[in-house]
Amino acid sequence: MSGKVLKGSGFFLIFWVLTLSAQADIYRYVDESGRLYFTNVPLGSGWKLYLRTPKTKKQPNSKWEALFEEVGRRQGLDPALLKAVARVESDFNPRAVSHKGALGLMQLMPKTAEMVGVKNPFDPRENLEGAARFLKRLLLEFGDLRKALAAYHAGPEAVRRYGDIPPYPETRRYVNQVIEYFNLYRR
Repeated sequence: MSGKVLKGSGFFLIFWVLTLSAQADIYRYVDESGRLYFTNVPLGSGWKLYLRTPKTKKQPNSKWEALFEEVGRRQGLDPALLKAVARVESDFNPRAVSHKGALGLMQLMPKTAEMVGVKNPFDPRENLEGAARFLKRLLLEFGDLRKALAAYHAGPEAVRRYGDIPPYPETRRYVNQVIEYFNLYRR
């Protein structure tokens, strides 16, 4: 249902939206004539959060659990942080390709993958190793987890230019999502 707008009102519509979007927040918009619209993607400033669904603690495939631990230990990063990034970036899908061209488990852009020595971005180990090196570099440069995550998402230059998390709604949502999952996985 991603990005679709449903018109109408009433119990049936809300029930239908909730069953289709069990893991998505629901936004509501009321137009000038009082008609209600619902979507899982806010389409502008008039859209207000209507229902927040709970985040699940979905874990990576068990065969990769040890990989997150190993790479985290080697890079001096909390494995829960690596898992949180992978969850938000690809939902633990090592074959993921974004509409912007990001690849693999940690959604590395081709230029970033090359910079951190990743030859096969669809290899989970290689992708995770490269992403962990990149994330560690960002943490050292920015000295702040939120800024480092923003740089991972929007690029380091954007964070340097603004001196903080860039004012991009998508990047701000990304940082908050990763922090939420990081806190979930650390428990």
